[in-house]
Amino acid sequence: MSYWSPPEPRRAHLLVVDDNVDELKLLLETLRGTGYRITLAFDAMEGYRRATTLQMDLVLLDVRLGGTDGFAACRLLKADPATADIPVIFVTSSASLEERLTGLRAGAVDYIVKPFDPAEVMARVEIHLALAESRRARTAPATQAAPPPDDPAANDGGAPGSGMDRALMQAAERLILADLSRVLPLRELAARVGTHEKRLSRVFKELTNRTVFEFVREARLHEAQRLLLESAMRIEEIAAAVGFSSAANFATAFREYFDCTPSACRQAGVERSGT
Repeated sequence: MSYWSPPEPRRAHLLVVDDNVDELKLLLETLRGTGYRITLAFDAMEGYRRATTLQMDLVLLDVRLGGTDGFAACRLLKADPATADIPVIFVTSSASLEERLTGLRAGAVDYIVKPFDPAEVMARVEIHLALAESRRARTAPATQAAPPPDDPAANDGGAPGSGMDRALMQAAERLILADLSRVLPLRELAARVGTHEKRLSRVFKELTNRTVFEFVREARLHEAQRLLLESAMRIEEIAAAVGFSSAANFATAFREYFDCTPSACRQAGVERSGT
């Protein structure tokens, strides 16, 4: 006679990304015996690729990694729909406020400062796993079946239009739109999302049919149009807010793109709202 027994609950799967072997050993010793499944990665892009191809529940991510830093990996994870909901906890030897804010703005949920206390690591991991599970439970009934993921082989960055390409573009877009008045130079923008200028330029051209410069210019002009119609800011203030060097340059670019001056655009908006 056989007896049915319920299946064992799925063990949480953690991704640990760190290129320092000694510190990695300490972290693994802390996690040993918890029952979690552990996957390792030794650089940021390897960590991103593993997160996109394996079912991860939480990522412990070092900030200071050779080549691409942890911030870039986090931005990619948050820009990719397949990994956007995975909690990311940064593990860092720096306790500076600026670095913590950079990580939180990139999408991390928490920080653990080295040297860490094992009890604190476990507490933070357990808290964020529980919070993520609670969010999934609340949204599951309304969530439709997700489309099949991209072929993992396409995530190596070689195939045009791959999941990796889309994540790069979306991460770069978020950085651009976060502050149109101070858009990073192309070299730095590419580095912030873990790639190089040539590839980021190719990705934008293939996926948007625009260069990065053209994307920035259009984003600035559309935001300026919104501010003209929805705010009382002076035209000079709007020009500065969206990153134009002068009101004259802004007016010229606006007229060329929208075929009307900023003043005429605002006036037309006022007349429409008054009817």
